[in-house]
Amino acid sequence: MAMPNPAPQAKSTTVDERGPLLAAGTSARAQRLLEANINPRTGLATDYLNHFNEAVMLLEMIPDIPECVDDFLDWRPLSYREHFAASNFSARELAISAYDSSDPAVRAEFDNIATTMTSILTTVGAAMRQARHVETKAVLAEQAAGWVKPLVTLAGSVINGGGNNASDVDLIMNQ
Repeated sequence: MAMPNPAPQAKSTTVDERGPLLAAGTSARAQRLLEANINPRTGLATDYLNHFNEAVMLLEMIPDIPECVDDFLDWRPLSYREHFAASNFSARELAISAYDSSDPAVRAEFDNIATTMTSILTTVGAAMRQARHVETKAVLAEQAAGWVKPLVTLAGSVINGGGNNASDVDLIMNQ
């Protein structure tokens, strides 16, 4: 006696263990994300960190080349969306869309780190505008670079799926 064929199973639309952007039926999107250097598990791209790395590079140059202060003071904070909207990144719309559809907890952790970096950089910029001595600006630059560099690394960890490090931000900032 032949067994009846079971009813076809509907495609699952639930999130699997690989993350919200790799749920069943999204393999083509995941491939597009990978090709654009966007982590398909988190929906985030390391390209955004270039925005902060630029500021860190300028800060690191200030002690040896004080004229770089003006270049650092020209740096302006940009949100993730603003960065990609203004960039020449070939997949900028995909980067913004992936960010918008990323896990809210991961996005909040990432945004918290980016907000902390932005706060440090803008506060140091304001202090440099008030400082009269080149030496003071050099000390501010060295300290700020020392604070922001580990946060860039931490943000990279979140982008690459090593999330839930929010307490690390507090630890780094309290050192």
